[in-house]
Amino acid sequence: MRLSTKGRFAVTAMIDLALREQLGPVSLAAISVRHQISLSYLEQLFSKLRQRGLVESTRGPGGGYTLARRAEAISVADILGAVESGPGAGAAAAGDDSPSCWMTQELWASLHSKMMEHLQAITLQMLAEEQRAKGVRVEGRPATKRGVFAAPKAQPLRVNAPNSVFALAGKLAASR
Repeated sequence: MRLSTKGRFAVTAMIDLALREQLGPVSLAAISVRHQISLSYLEQLFSKLRQRGLVESTRGPGGGYTLARRAEAISVADILGAVESGPGAGAAAAGDDSPSCWMTQELWASLHSKMMEHLQAITLQMLAEEQRAKGVRVEGRPATKRGVFAAPKAQPLRVNAPNSVFALAGKLAASR
């Protein structure tokens, strides 16, 4: 398994979801703003996370992503395994029969095994609790809704004054 920026961003975004799971679906745009991660990059990551059954999506106004399982049932290894797929993701590249590879193959396999064991032991719940202990604040949902549910516009102020020179002259003539 490779550890790259892709994996780091995926874990960061999943911690964000775990912190806000009580508030309902979280939009990728909000995660993008909070963590300065490209929205299109997040869309690619969450597509893979959804395919692996780690997140669920909700469409429409107020939609976004939620955890598909409890945070304590999702490990860092699960997240990395979902997004770090592809060539070179395993302990050793397949088909490499060079002497330098087979001489150290056991070392790399052992290291990969230990690393996976450690990452499997770290849950999303543990990471979210760690962030809360550090003082990370989770803001609530905005009180007002957007779109067709926007707050009504203020009524125009009614002025009881003449709106033209002729109306003003008529009002002055009537008061004499």
